[in-house]
Amino acid sequence: MDDLAAVRLSRGITSFFGELGLAVLSEFPLTNGRRADLVAVDACGEITIVEIKSSRSDFVSDRKWWEYRDFCDRFFFGVAADFPQEILPVDCGLIVADAHGAAILRPASLTPLHAARRRAQTLHIAQAACRRLMRLEIAATSLAS
Repeated sequence: MDDLAAVRLSRGITSFFGELGLAVLSEFPLTNGRRADLVAVDACGEITIVEIKSSRSDFVSDRKWWEYRDFCDRFFFGVAADFPQEILPVDCGLIVADAHGAAILRPASLTPLHAARRRAQTLHIAQAACRRLMRLEIAATSLAS
């Protein structure tokens, strides 16, 4: 994957989701050992995962994305405008992005998580977010001292 392209897509999608009221974490570790590019939670507690694909070869070589669907209510692919969209599965949502924003071209279908999985995933997301904030606060206070 082109790291710079993926960072730009992540930034645009994160900004777009923020405007929609979703809270986003990047590089989120799932309990199955995989790592989602973006995980987002909306005000109702629905969980969305976005798998960023920066090129055709990135998509073709990666067959683990389907495992993410068990950890979210909605699943999207996030791609650049010049990505060959016809190779993506039509049963997944599609977001087109650049470094400055994004747009949903195909909505992701809602497949509600079971209550126990939702609770576990929500707690996992909350703890990950708190740990990241703790590290930032510790780093900021150590710089100040």
